[in-house]
Amino acid sequence: MGDYLIPLIGGLLIGLSAAALLLTQGRIAGIAGILYGAISGQADNLWRWLFLTGLLLGPILYHSLSGAPLPTASNLSVLHAIAGGLLVGIGTRIGSGCTSGHGVCGIGRRSVRSLVATGTFMTTGIATVFVVRHIMGGA
Repeated sequence: MGDYLIPLIGGLLIGLSAAALLLTQGRIAGIAGILYGAISGQADNLWRWLFLTGLLLGPILYHSLSGAPLPTASNLSVLHAIAGGLLVGIGTRIGSGCTSGHGVCGIGRRSVRSLVATGTFMTTGIATVFVVRHIMGGA
């Protein structure tokens, strides 16, 4: 399979799962909101845990069945990973959603707030990579 085909199929599956969740449950596939609802014990919890389980098992099944190599491990320290996770969590709360909720679902619904949020995510990500690679000299 061509190198371009796997990401294309993955993107189509993400879009189909987001559309299916919206059509069957009337819910937006924002992972941060799904995770928060699952761990906070909301009443409609089962679908959340099933969705999250699918997110974790999908890559495992793909690598097991396809024989594709696993991605190389990051050399990021645990402290940096925790700090990054906390910053993402704070940004998710401030931005009223995450990249999947705004970028995948919100833009598809023509939400102006999601367009602004996704533009902010992308701009911040580009600036961060530039600073880390070109100013701080990181890899």
